[in-house]
Amino acid sequence: MAIDDAPPITEAVVEPVGGSPAAERGSLLRNRSWQAFWVAETLAAVAEQAADIAYPLLVLATTGSAAYAGAVGSAQLLATGVLSIVGGTLADRFDRRRMLMLCNSVRAVLLGAFCWMIAVGTVPIAVTFAVALVSAACFGITMPTQMALIKQLVRPSQLTEATAQNQIRWFGAITAGPPVGGWLFGLARALPFVGAAAAFVVSNLLLMLVKVPAAEKPAATSAGRGTTEGFRYLFRHPVLRPLMISITLSNMAFNTTGIFLAVIATAKDRGASEGFTGITLALAGAGGLLGSLVAGEVIKRTPPPLVFMIGYGIGPIAAMALAVVPGVAPLGVIIACVFVRGPIISALFLTYAAKLVPDDIQGRVLGAIVFTSMVASPIGVLAVGAIFDTGGSFWVFVAVAAVAALGTLPTFTRGVRTLRPLDEITS
Repeated sequence: MAIDDAPPITEAVVEPVGGSPAAERGSLLRNRSWQAFWVAETLAAVAEQAADIAYPLLVLATTGSAAYAGAVGSAQLLATGVLSIVGGTLADRFDRRRMLMLCNSVRAVLLGAFCWMIAVGTVPIAVTFAVALVSAACFGITMPTQMALIKQLVRPSQLTEATAQNQIRWFGAITAGPPVGGWLFGLARALPFVGAAAAFVVSNLLLMLVKVPAAEKPAATSAGRGTTEGFRYLFRHPVLRPLMISITLSNMAFNTTGIFLAVIATAKDRGASEGFTGITLALAGAGGLLGSLVAGEVIKRTPPPLVFMIGYGIGPIAAMALAVVPGVAPLGVIIACVFVRGPIISALFLTYAAKLVPDDIQGRVLGAIVFTSMVASPIGVLAVGAIFDTGGSFWVFVAVAAVAALGTLPTFTRGVRTLRPLDEITS
């Protein structure tokens, strides 16, 4: 079934923001609200990644158990996924910019208190769990909210470019956050959380500069429609549905929490220092950053079916390489090759979603996408910790390869094989 057979396509005309002639000509670089939003969310993403890498380091330092560290990561993913449904619904009903600022404020206060607890004594693992869960819940609310806000800040013709730039933000954070968090943790256990709290405060200051066009705020009528509307739209769509299956299985295999935990545990087992482990993770994240930089050009020049088929086909091959490669640094290089595909696939998929989904249910569909993409990830993170403790790194990466191989199968369905280019979709 081709994309033209999907549910009715609507798209609101988004007026440019920024208040300058350059903005009216469609320049993202001169769109002041867009750039302030992008920088603000970049800081928040770096803060999130720096703190997230510090949680397993703190748990490993205090308990010595990879399984415990995996349980923390799994709980975070579960909280993020569940709260993304709530965040999507709220994004269709309330001011999206204010929601982002509220979540930043909660995380800044929470991490500030956590820093004080670390400084005055040993923190019980239950407290670390609680802080990680609340922070992850806020992250879950912000994910569909900030993705829905993109469509409000740019013109329809700029959606692909803006979505690709947003991938630079995310994978830049994956590149910068882990080494910063690891380095700060090596200096003092509280420092990654101090830095994250400060970054959330600065992010809020930048978000105050963002001006959202009044005509494009979430429609009041959307409040009367159910939270499940996003799931119904997503699961009846002939293209988004099979791609979501691939995304879900791929995230189960290669989500950053699980695969980074595997690298951290493997590096610790092989005697690597925390600083060197952080550099290895930065190598992995650099692959995603590279992919985000070329995503726009790849999408323009490559048929969409090939992007998805080749992208997901890389996963099982790379996982088997991880199972047999010696040392620590090569793990980062191989994961970097996997992460190159991530922003390209994400930018293409999310642009299709932005073009196809009516604006009054954008938040709920994006919430459904975030939840569905993450629903199996906690299983993957728990499995990494459990398999590593019982069988070592080899069997961890063999299991990753098996799940990633299953994720390639939906890309061969007719809906994906006959997918039309973005510029051929009328809206």
